[in-house]
Amino acid sequence: MNSKHYIYIVIGGSLWGIISIFIKEMYAMGLTTSQIVALRSISAMVILALYTVGIDKNLMKIKIRDLHYFIGTGLISIIFFSWCYFFTIEETSVSIAVILLYTAPAIVTVISRFVFKELWTFSKIIALMLTFIGLILVTGYHHGISQNLSVIGFMTGIGSGIGYALYSIFGKLALRKYHYLTLITYTFIVASIFLMPVIFTIDPSIVLIDGHFWFQVFNLGLFPTALAYIFYTNGLVHLESSKASITATIEPIVGTLIGITVFKEILSLEQLIGIIMVISAIFVVQFEPKKESPLSEPSLN
Repeated sequence: MNSKHYIYIVIGGSLWGIISIFIKEMYAMGLTTSQIVALRSISAMVILALYTVGIDKNLMKIKIRDLHYFIGTGLISIIFFSWCYFFTIEETSVSIAVILLYTAPAIVTVISRFVFKELWTFSKIIALMLTFIGLILVTGYHHGISQNLSVIGFMTGIGSGIGYALYSIFGKLALRKYHYLTLITYTFIVASIFLMPVIFTIDPSIVLIDGHFWFQVFNLGLFPTALAYIFYTNGLVHLESSKASITATIEPIVGTLIGITVFKEILSLEQLIGIIMVISAIFVVQFEPKKESPLSEPSLN
């Protein structure tokens, strides 16, 4: 397997990892979590639709009977995952939310065994173990667990992992029929339709007169959303869902590094060890000997 497809996944995960830069800016403007999620989806939808039409307007054609794929990626994955994840952060802590979110690679690996007949191999099991232990060290989850973890927080945290995992599952199914740009664009069209009412709760004075607001909305829609999903989904075309999901765990590592470099947070020795373990897992999963059958979709050059 050409390593460039793993590189696409790493780039996509890394772009997801820089989202805190834009989120903090928007929180500072007084926006709520729901408003930020809605703005992210709608701005990404506009960017993706314009880009896809510019590439080939025929990519916007889908069959009504296939709408369930995009409901799966847009509603069940994007919206459900976002709500569960942000609720878990509020109910528990960021570190616990991240750990529960990144049960996703294990969930993808289990589901993919039955849906796509992907094998559970030694390489994948080792990579999952490295990822999980590494993330525990990176987030500091092992400190003060009993104080922060509630039943509802645990349930929504696992829900975020399930929702996150389902993008790779529904996405892989849709990629059997559609170009990856078609998949991403309709994913955000569906998500935006359901999130549109939230937009009307934003203070009109911000929307109408604050140029910085629109600049941040564009950045949020472009970098950690549209481009991130373009790279990740393009890699998903050619890789097993389980491999793609494990490789994408670079996201919280980049998030941690952003915290250190941008927000002047301190990197501990155990976090450094955790980062090395997660990065090692990304290399381990590439040593999978099983042959894969890439879908006949155009990819980035």
